[in-house]
Order: sequence, then structure tokens, then C-alpha cells
Amino acid sequence: MLSKPTITAFLPTAIPEQSKLFYLHTLGLKLRSEDEYAFVFEGNGVHLRITIVAELRPQPFTVLGFRIENIDTQVKRLLEKGVEFERYGGLQQDDLGIWTSPRKAKIAWFKDPDGNLISLTEYKNE
Repeated sequence: MLSKPTITAFLPTAIPEQSKLFYLHTLGLKLRSEDEYAFVFEGNGVHLRITIVAELRPQPFTVLGFRIENIDTQVKRLLEKGVEFERYGGLQQDDLGIWTSPRKAKIAWFKDPDGNLISLTEYKNE
């Protein structure tokens, strides 16, 4: 039934101008539309709707993830743009903040201006 539709991801923002600049310039997503309710970005055919809200309580878990290649390079580029990567005491992360999972996926986490937790994941042999 829902195997063919294009998926749209949603995230909230209480600081719309900072959020807009972050997703546009820091992450490099394409801004497709904006109005008084939301910004819509596109990345590789998938839409991300950043909905403007009055207040926001960020969740402590990942709410958006990007499947990428060359995670080391991507993390370094984001570090150069001022992105801070999360460190977790229970995980063995490398100097860039990248954790290698038991299945050999490499994962790094960072937050957007609102504190939404985002992940980058490079899957081995996929």
C-alpha cells in the first residue's frame, strides 16, 4: 500500500531562521519552499519539512538520520562548519566522534540549532 510513495520527514523548529540557515548552508540541503508554517528541504529526492512551532522539547534519541558514504570526510567538513559531534560515555568513538557498531556501520551524531539529534551512518558493504 505505502511501498511507492515518496517519504517526507518532519522536524520541529522554534528558531526558524537559525534552522533554515543550518539545513541550507551547513548541511547543504536544497530549499524547495518556505512559508509562515514551515521550510521544505530536499536531499536526494526525499523531503524534509521543518515545521515552525512555538516551543520545542528536543528528544534524547535520534530523530533524523542520513545514510552517507565516506563518513570521515563528511564529519570533517561539518566540523569545519562549526558542527559539534556528540560524545557518549558508553560508546567507543574515535577522535572524530565516530562509533563503529557491532555490524561495522560507522555512526556519528550531532544536533541542529534546536537540539534535534541527527545521525550520519556509513554502512559497510552496502
